[in-house]
Amino acid sequence: MVILGVAASDSHVVANQLIAHFLDELGFHVVNLGACTSVDEFADACAAHPEAEAVLIGSLNGHVHADLRDLAEAKLSGRIRCPVVVGGNLSVGSRKDPSALARLYACGVDRIVADPADLPAVLDELRATRATDGRFAQPAAS
Repeated sequence: MVILGVAASDSHVVANQLIAHFLDELGFHVVNLGACTSVDEFADACAAHPEAEAVLIGSLNGHVHADLRDLAEAKLSGRIRCPVVVGGNLSVGSRKDPSALARLYACGVDRIVADPADLPAVLDELRATRATDGRFAQPAAS
């Protein structure tokens, strides 16, 4: 199961809908939060779905760095316990800043995906990593 949404300042949903359908057809249960999703809303969805394997965040407007400024704290506090995968247009302007990806990792992003077709392989890899080394382990049942 994955939680999918578009970054807080971004209302572009066409790719979001296509990705949701793509993953659904592959057998993933997708909780799609839609457009303009804040870090708090992703964290609330993680609390409602502790079995989530990943949070997938898309951005088309290039302002994802500002939108994810609270991600590190949400992960540190345990509100988001699963890997966070980001994709889309990740910086503003036609000239892409090479430091943009490093800044996303510094915000708490675990993986950056350039092509949505790579998502199943990335999710499989994250699942295998969790199984072998316990990273991103799901919380114990209460």
